[in-house]
Amino acid sequence: MMHLLVTGGLGFIGSNFILYLKKNFPDVKITNLDAGLMGSNEKNLVDIENDKNYRLVWGNINDKKLVERLIDVDGVVNFAAESHVDRSIHDSKPFLESNIMGVYTILDVIREHKKKVRFIQVSTDEVFGSLSKGSAKEEDVFRPSNPYSASKAAAEMIAHSYLKTYDMDILITRCTNNFGPRQFPEKFIPKTIIRAERNMKIPIYGSGNNIRDWLYVEDHCDAIAKVLMHGKTGESYNISSSNELTNIQLAEKILEMLGKPKDLVYREEDRPGHDFRYSLDSSKIRNQMGWKPKYKFDEELQNTIQWYQANHSWWEELATEEMLDPTPWKKYR
Repeated sequence: MMHLLVTGGLGFIGSNFILYLKKNFPDVKITNLDAGLMGSNEKNLVDIENDKNYRLVWGNINDKKLVERLIDVDGVVNFAAESHVDRSIHDSKPFLESNIMGVYTILDVIREHKKKVRFIQVSTDEVFGSLSKGSAKEEDVFRPSNPYSASKAAAEMIAHSYLKTYDMDILITRCTNNFGPRQFPEKFIPKTIIRAERNMKIPIYGSGNNIRDWLYVEDHCDAIAKVLMHGKTGESYNISSSNELTNIQLAEKILEMLGKPKDLVYREEDRPGHDFRYSLDSSKIRNQMGWKPKYKFDEELQNTIQWYQANHSWWEELATEEMLDPTPWKKYR
């Protein structure tokens, strides 16, 4: 039986990954290490809390002694990260501590362990910076534009150095923007849904023409599982869907699905260092592992909206004035 340590498993993508594994590989044993920081929610995994092959451990990936106690596993999938760009603009220190030092801590514990442990670093398309045209390939140069993406790029470089220096079993995945149920309210899609539900204005940074590629979270989880089980040591894999939309197009699509007027949208001051467009070429994972997105964007966006409408009890306490702030990089402390 495979035993995995999943870090940050109470967050949006991490919890969806654990649920994906329990649905498709019920015999996999999972230890979930989560610090319970911003973005974590114990409600995300309430359905499996009594599963005999699942265990939740509260703790931080920077706690080396704790990680040492948990590392007798076959693989580690690292989702634990500070991930909100706006917060990194206001205060980058937590991003450096979690996204860089946390990865170092896990890798150093694995390095000292008596057996090889497969390590998956879950990264982001943002490490490549803004692209005016084309799509980034795995070997392209990093050009991060904000403290968040710089910290994720640094984590990749540290992982690569451990691979080369210590002959470790390390792989990288990078993904475009995810969406789906249980995403924290400060992210673009849930924030737009919740503000619209409350008939609040929908802030769009700058011109609104910034472009993102949107992937349903379960497709992302499927790709990570394939890399975990079939990926080649030392390789990185881009994961994308080719659902590129401008921010204003996406906001207006959500409003249309909600039956809300498009004039709820308004232009807000642009975010510092706001990248214009992210895009990944995912032909490598498609060709080598036969992965491709299974879910249709419009259908899953509608399903996501319906989930938030049906689960007010999940998000109402989280959807504070701070979480829904139109210019959060100015006000977070």
